[in-house]
Amino acid sequence: MDRYWLLTSTTYGNWLPGDARGFVGTLRDPLGARAIHNTPGTEYDRDNLRLREYARNNLRCPPIFLTLPQAQAMHCQFHETATHRKWKLCAAAIMAAHVHIVVGVLGDPDPEKVLGDFKSYGSRILNRNWERPASETWWTESGSKRKLVGESAVLAAIEYLRNQANPLVIWIAGEDQVPSKPAWLK
Repeated sequence: MDRYWLLTSTTYGNWLPGDARGFVGTLRDPLGARAIHNTPGTEYDRDNLRLREYARNNLRCPPIFLTLPQAQAMHCQFHETATHRKWKLCAAAIMAAHVHIVVGVLGDPDPEKVLGDFKSYGSRILNRNWERPASETWWTESGSKRKLVGESAVLAAIEYLRNQANPLVIWIAGEDQVPSKPAWLK
């Protein structure tokens, strides 16, 4: 593999603009100019109650929380997606409100596309087996894409996934078998 990534995405409505944990979005600076604070290693915006309430009031449905069967279906799909794309799935952690994936890729594809493929195929399996959400999406827009440089960074990312709180599914290459698709999955 040429590149390794730690990819993260939250489910719809679970990490809104204005969140106290921090967020990246376009805001107005004190002089009224539009600003986006998304440069790695620099401060980002956080804890904007008015923006958070505005975003919450504009949700098209309640926040989405995945169930264990949905997480298991996505886990199978993540393996299928990686195999189809000739990527190396190193680890996956699926929680009720977000997912993490450590993946190796050939070449240097846009990490937004890599994350988008996992989310897109994950959505397809969810839409086939459960009612499509009123938001028309299971996911928040975009997500985090951290390039992992060197074996120590990949191993550290895998440990980060291993230590997630309240996981529905944790899978680490070499520690568990690749899941087989349950008969109930369409």
